[in-house]
Amino acid sequence: MSFGTWIAGGVAGGLVMLAGSMVRVVPPEPDSAATPAHPVQRLEAPVTAAPEGKPVASREHPLLTVPVQGVSRSALYDSWGQSRAAGARAHQGIDIMAPGGTPVIAAANGTVEKLYFSNGGGGITLYVRSPDRLWSYYYAHLQGYAPDLHEGQPVHEGDLLAYVGDTGNAGTGNYHLHFGVARMQPGDGWWKGQPVNPYPMLAGEAARR
Repeated sequence: MSFGTWIAGGVAGGLVMLAGSMVRVVPPEPDSAATPAHPVQRLEAPVTAAPEGKPVASREHPLLTVPVQGVSRSALYDSWGQSRAAGARAHQGIDIMAPGGTPVIAAANGTVEKLYFSNGGGGITLYVRSPDRLWSYYYAHLQGYAPDLHEGQPVHEGDLLAYVGDTGNAGTGNYHLHFGVARMQPGDGWWKGQPVNPYPMLAGEAARR
């Protein structure tokens, strides 16, 4: 799954580009199939490459909270740039392994901008936009959303958003959260932006060891 794999397709009469497996609901029991409680848009379309953004300097963005409950910074692994889909694309995000049903929490403050489903990409996904609209945080391969989660909902760092799953192209039983970050312009739609490596933003000092 990669935030850099972008999907183009028509939604509501316009052009939509979606981070594919990054391709960007009553809580289920762990390891159980989830049925979304809200209508979700479904879009399958040709895959094109997303432009990669420059690395994020520490002064640009504060350290993010690890978005999977119970996972330490030292346990994170930098999988940015790894080959995916037999070399067809590079991984543009971080995969955080955890049992199915583990709570997924907000890495930073923001507003839920989009709830989205892509069967061949990120599966059940959500996008959170930062308060200054300069960053987008992408959560994919979810098992389901937190109760009553909806677009336009303000969230605070550490709030429950969803549950770790294996939807989309994660692979059955390969439970993990794909987490991605994109640098945005204030007027950009949720499907735009330049993906950046989230690992240093999550690992902090551990990333420099």
